[in-house]
Amino acid sequence: MDALLHISTLHYLVLSAALSLLGVIGVLTRRNVVIVLMSIELILNAVNLNLVAFSRYWQGAAGHFGGPGALHGQVFAIFVITDAAAEAAVGLGILIAFFRNKETVNVDEVNLLKWLERQLSAVSFQLHTRRVFRRHER
Repeated sequence: MDALLHISTLHYLVLSAALSLLGVIGVLTRRNVVIVLMSIELILNAVNLNLVAFSRYWQGAAGHFGGPGALHGQVFAIFVITDAAAEAAVGLGILIAFFRNKETVNVDEVNLLKWLERQLSAVSFQLHTRRVFRRHER
């Protein structure tokens, strides 16, 4: 009975791998931008779980990362949580602006870089024609 109550680092790592796998599957298979952002959050939470699990694992070993009472993994997890909150705020702001313009949140219909692609191809064409004319002038 006591063996069933003991949760080791391996349990945390398996849970983290499952969260990471669900996040990667969500990013690769879903077309809704909100679901993709939620999947990225799942991946970041898996990273947090790994950081805290390894911090707990190394906490008991004297001489490693400051010895007993060291909270390095937890501190890094706080930074990742802060980064995830900023990413979610910026991502949702971009999503709201995109929805107002296109009235969709489907990833397949995102073609905001078409203008940039046209501009770059026009600049490339201009540079190419200048090179050709310079060759003919010689």
